[in-house]
Amino acid sequence: MSWWWAGAIGAAKKKLDDTDELGATTTKTYPSVALIVGVTGIVGNSLAEILPLADTPGGPWKVYGLARRPRPNWNSDHPIEYIQCDISDQDDTVAKLSPLTDVNHVFYVTWANCKSEVENCEVNGRMFRNVLKAVVPTATNLKHICLQTGLKHYVGPFDSSTREELKKLNVEIEPPFTEDMPRLPVPNFYYTLEDILEEEVANKDGLTWSVHRPTTIFGFSPYSLMNIVGTLCVYAAVCKHVGVPLKFPGSKAAWECYSQASDADLVAEHQIWASVDSYGKNEAFNCSNGDVFKWKHLWKVLAEQFGVEFAEFDETEGNFSIAEWMKGKEGAWEDIVRENGLTPTKLEEVGNWWFVDVILGVEAPLDSMNKSKEHGFLGFRNTKNAFISWIDKMKAYKIVP
Repeated sequence: MSWWWAGAIGAAKKKLDDTDELGATTTKTYPSVALIVGVTGIVGNSLAEILPLADTPGGPWKVYGLARRPRPNWNSDHPIEYIQCDISDQDDTVAKLSPLTDVNHVFYVTWANCKSEVENCEVNGRMFRNVLKAVVPTATNLKHICLQTGLKHYVGPFDSSTREELKKLNVEIEPPFTEDMPRLPVPNFYYTLEDILEEEVANKDGLTWSVHRPTTIFGFSPYSLMNIVGTLCVYAAVCKHVGVPLKFPGSKAAWECYSQASDADLVAEHQIWASVDSYGKNEAFNCSNGDVFKWKHLWKVLAEQFGVEFAEFDETEGNFSIAEWMKGKEGAWEDIVRENGLTPTKLEEVGNWWFVDVILGVEAPLDSMNKSKEHGFLGFRNTKNAFISWIDKMKAYKIVP
């Protein structure tokens, strides 16, 4: 049974150093050395947990983890070498990354959110190029670059002006999405990143790449811009605290339709598979759990997990915005943190309300995992079970009660 088919995680973590018979520390030689760019993000955190495991394919792995902010407590037990670096700053990026000459795998799982898609293209493109310009020339044994994007590749950016442009052009967006679908005729920073990747690996013998396109990711990272599970946990906790039912912040279409999710650990496994398996190289892949769910069913699960009253969707009230409802709830969150002995956080640090309004405001598009399966990746997740496990992790790290 292959590792990515079984999806089994849980072996003891591999230490970066071994000890000889006299107790002296000796430096190990690693066949695989990873640089995770965005290690405190929702998939970066999963990569930091999985890569150092003793049974991870391609290992044992030495892991560098890069992020803009100081290392948080919830990431501190991963056996990685943490690097604080602002990759939007070319000088800082060169200073921090060019010395990492032993890196042979790059996992790029970060992004910046700007006011317009044109700005997204410029800023995210510069960040990615800064990393590659710092690493590619000096890491002479570099073998593979994983780039994470997402289903916005098929539906276009969140920005309303771009969506209006697609309407004017009469562009039909027809799911299920497959990797061979043409690009949309509008700016999209995912396209910018793919073009930079192609440019950087061109004519470099032995250097391969892969692109990974997850849908809405279920995982753990209080720092993530798109942590829907964490945000919903905070919302449920506030509803319980103020004594109101757990009302669905979205449309009837999202409540009723079939949806998909991408488990963060599964996405990490998918990227590792593409890095070490010849059938995963030089290809773009969708990456979702392989099942479907309805939010009206997961909503009952969320209510049960927090002991809050479940509310059926009431279409007579129209769409309910969580961003609007959460205004003025800062005091309630402070009370929840204090009363439950939680990790000190501010409400704006643990809730991305705009993202929930976007995702739950429309009918979810579906993708196809056929290409991944045809190339040999048979990993999957039960989305309901995954949803519960990430809620449990949010509680275990005392982010929510």
